[in-house]
Amino acid sequence: MTKAELVEKLYTKWNGQVTKKLLGDLVDGMFDNVALSIKKEHRFAYPGFGTFVVRNRKARKGRNPQTGEAIKIKASKTVGFRPAMTLKHSL
Repeated sequence: MTKAELVEKLYTKWNGQVTKKLLGDLVDGMFDNVALSIKKEHRFAYPGFGTFVVRNRKARKGRNPQTGEAIKIKASKTVGFRPAMTLKHSL
C-alpha cells in the first residue's frame, strides 16, 4: 500500500468529511512522530499491531559481489519489527 492509497482509504472511511490534504498531513505527522520515538526511545509500540525496535548489527566480513574481494562491513543500527500476537494470528 502506498501513502496515496492509505490517504484514499482514510478519505473514504471519513466519507469526505476531511480533506485529502489534511489526511496526508496527518499521515506524515504520525510517521514523523513514530520515527522520532524510535530515534529517542529506541522503540515504538502500538497495541494490537506490534513494536518497532532499534537493533544493533555487529561488524562483519562481507564480499564485493562484482570483484569477489573481501570487505569489512561496519557495525550499524537498524529498525526491526515484532508483530503483536493479534496481528500475527490474523495473517
